[in-house]
Amino acid sequence: MDFVSIRIITSDVARLVEFYERATGVRATWATEDFAELKTSSATLAIAGTRTVPLFAPGSARPADNHSVITEFRVDDVDRVHQNLIGSVTDFVTEPTTMPWGNRSLLFRDPDGNLVNFFTPVTPAAIEKFAR
Repeated sequence: MDFVSIRIITSDVARLVEFYERATGVRATWATEDFAELKTSSATLAIAGTRTVPLFAPGSARPADNHSVITEFRVDDVDRVHQNLIGSVTDFVTEPTTMPWGNRSLLFRDPDGNLVNFFTPVTPAAIEKFAR
């Protein structure tokens, strides 16, 4: 089994795609006006509109209602990325902070309120973990 993607359901696909393109520097590939993907070398962030939900099961997902998932991106320099996001991100949850497990992390919310973590491994153990 391979983990391939995570999908965010939103009521405004264009707005959320534009936000993630700006935040990550990754250009989205649009399949329809209701579905776009931002592909990285290790996973894909899919963004879909509410009109796609009934294709799976009516009422099975609601936009802007996530209270348990944090979408994470490894970046080269989280402090530099933080500076670049000022003005684009309106809700920083934490400033860059070195976590006990060795990642320097920046936690913020996207326009729908979903938590996003940009992190850089900084301790030898964390660097080794992601070198594989």
